[in-house]
Amino acid sequence: MTKKQKLELTWMGKENRPKLEPRILLEDPAKSYHAKHRVADNDIFDNQLIFGDNLLALKALEAEFSGKVKCVYIDPPFNTQQAFEHYDDGIEHSLWLGLVRDRLEIIRRLMADEGTLFVHIDDNELGYLIVLLDEIFGRTNRVSVVTFKQGSATGHKSINPGVVSTTNYILIYAKNKSVWAPNRVFTARAERDKRYGQYIENYEDSFEGWRFTTLASAFAASLSLPERGLKKSLGDEYEEKIASFVLRNAGRVIQLARPDYSAVSSAAREMIDASRAAPDVVMKLGRDGYSDMYFIGGQRILFYSDKLKLIDGEYVAGEPLTSLWDDILSNNLHNEGGVEFPKGKKPEALIKRCFDLVTKPGDIVLDSFSGSGTTGAVAHKMGRRWIMIELGEHCHTHIIPRLQKVIDGEDQGGTSKAVNWQGGGGFRYYRLAPSLLRQDTYGQWVINKEYNAEMLAQALCKLEGFTYAPSDAHYWMHGHSTEQDFIYVTTANLNHEQLQQVSDEVGAERSLLVLCTAFRGRGDYPNLTVKKIPKQVLSRCEWGHDDYSLQVENLPKAPPQIPSTGSGRTVNGARMRGVNVAQGGLFEEGEV
Repeated sequence: MTKKQKLELTWMGKENRPKLEPRILLEDPAKSYHAKHRVADNDIFDNQLIFGDNLLALKALEAEFSGKVKCVYIDPPFNTQQAFEHYDDGIEHSLWLGLVRDRLEIIRRLMADEGTLFVHIDDNELGYLIVLLDEIFGRTNRVSVVTFKQGSATGHKSINPGVVSTTNYILIYAKNKSVWAPNRVFTARAERDKRYGQYIENYEDSFEGWRFTTLASAFAASLSLPERGLKKSLGDEYEEKIASFVLRNAGRVIQLARPDYSAVSSAAREMIDASRAAPDVVMKLGRDGYSDMYFIGGQRILFYSDKLKLIDGEYVAGEPLTSLWDDILSNNLHNEGGVEFPKGKKPEALIKRCFDLVTKPGDIVLDSFSGSGTTGAVAHKMGRRWIMIELGEHCHTHIIPRLQKVIDGEDQGGTSKAVNWQGGGGFRYYRLAPSLLRQDTYGQWVINKEYNAEMLAQALCKLEGFTYAPSDAHYWMHGHSTEQDFIYVTTANLNHEQLQQVSDEVGAERSLLVLCTAFRGRGDYPNLTVKKIPKQVLSRCEWGHDDYSLQVENLPKAPPQIPSTGSGRTVNGARMRGVNVAQGGLFEEGEV
């Protein structure tokens, strides 16, 4: 039997994955912000803005949010080999793939089973990213590749030779397409549908007596002007005025269309035949659960009102959402949200469309490349719960001021009017805790002195897979994994008497993991598992590694090609096992 193979994207260092430390999050109440008064009963205050490396922050969210995030929108650095003000974007190709892969794998774990991922990207890494996402999410879960019109061929673009690039792409993936249930979304037509050129003068009468005229004639009559020469006399105002007339009278504006005889129901075919036999008579086919159908002369009467959809609070002619989004331009966004973010800001309307497609109020949305904070601003206005992660200083100079204006109701730009935003809610600001372990002056790994007892217990609960929930009744009950399994964290040196006392209190029906700096026991404690820290966790993670950001100066260099010499590798005669390219050090114990 041959080994089963699969199609996959490979690159140098793909097999290397960082051993991430699941950091705890520390709230800074001075930077958290809440509305002074509750605006609505459904105001949401527990949104999270996290300042720190986004890979470590994603790992920090895993324990609490795995399987809970309904929608993820990310706009990672495009790897365009250009240096932007807020991002160093020129990342060597294979390293870019590895760093994005690491984030996408955690993101997938955070997503709900019915959740959706939107990745905004340009054409530099588009093909590779699609293959990578196919590998992580499964090709069957690829929903769509949307072409997003980013700009127009104007200015300096118009004088460049060759093909002018005016588009980006949005890759849409479901975590599990079999349970994925998107909403119906419509986009407004830019122009009036001129195929609807007839008008029912007496629509309020019974359909048998309807009288038909041309749209142009009805429009002229509404202005008490002659039809002849009307378009010329109104000039540039003609189209605007007739479009407004059509919307006001959408139930009367019609077109006649010949149905596909082979595709309609048998009842409709009978009605079409009868209508052909009596071409001057309007006939009606009533339908349960659907709008009634009207026929004349073998043709169906189509009403403009059936094209109208409620989009952003207004009834306009709408069409089903397609994979070409050319109605949302990224120009003229300079002050949207009250902040400037040249070349990096995304339109609020774009994020709103993503949320309209796959979320409802109260759902959790995530953006781990928050930039100027557009995702959080839109999510907040739409009543979604949000989590944003940002490492750059613009977290403080751009995102916080922007969100404060949203919460205070001062931001009336972007999508505010479409959702009737009046302010309210709030967010909590968190920063990543420092690494739990650090090296002392002798190079030994010890518990970081910045950790107090509460932080230590919380960190070790996260490392060991326990829910941090300290008990007021039992000093040894810092967290639980089940209703009967608990964890106790202490920096004390426990002796036999102390361990026996804890064992007695825990009782025969419960179990307890004890993590302490040292212990001296003289017997077996059947309900206790006692381990030393930091030895218990030393091999778990890459301690002291604070920055996995997609920045050139933080990226590791590729290791030199070293000839194999048996089970290990040698550098200047010294044996080593496994070089971690992502960290630039050892990922397995070994001697150098």
